[in-house]
Amino acid sequence: SNLLVKDNGIRGITMQMDLDEINIDETSQIVDVQNGVKLAMLAIMLQKKGLTGFEFAGGIPGTMGGAIRMNAGAYGGELKDIIEEVTFITRKGEIKTLKNEELDFSYRYSRFCKTDEIILSAKLKLEKADPEDIKKKMNENSDHRREKQPIDMPSAGSTFRRGEDFISAKLIDEAGLKGYSIGGAQVSEKHAGFIVNTGNATAKDVLDLIKYVKETVYEKFGKELETEIEIIGE
Repeated sequence: SNLLVKDNGIRGITMQMDLDEINIDETSQIVDVQNGVKLAMLAIMLQKKGLTGFEFAGGIPGTMGGAIRMNAGAYGGELKDIIEEVTFITRKGEIKTLKNEELDFSYRYSRFCKTDEIILSAKLKLEKADPEDIKKKMNENSDHRREKQPIDMPSAGSTFRRGEDFISAKLIDEAGLKGYSIGGAQVSEKHAGFIVNTGNATAKDVLDLIKYVKETVYEKFGKELETEIEIIGE
């Protein structure tokens, strides 16, 4: 999720991290979670334990490692709000741990976006709450996501970053680009901030459409859109 691999693939090794242990200290409300844990599964587990603060992540696809790297967020919450510390491997093979304030968190960004360090695990600090209240909030988020986002179609997630003084999806919509297609890639008719695959899109289709959307929005409104998705490969 949040990743677009170019059509000629990656020259190198791709490693899938399946570290998926979760340790919950219900006294301190500290959760130790490894990088391969799926966010949706963790959200359900924490809800049953009556731990609040992670509800926003319940509908975000992907795993903890990627979510930390991009400081994933939704519905007013971000990973940086609940992370105590992160443990990772450096390029030299050293295992290090840094506190929240040392991780350079900002909107969809952390220090890991500019380093080749591999996230291993994190400690999250949550709070106690009624499990039913947590479940209600998660259900509300889920209903909103189904109603507003094209989760029924394949995509790399939200394509464009939010601007400092504008909402990207709003400008794309006002530019009349909802439903606009290049090849198999289409600006979602449900949410203009998403580019979806209608069935046979290549990475080039997606990249060409991103370029067209950026140029059109700049021409009409003078605003420069930035991509939120990571683009890698050749």
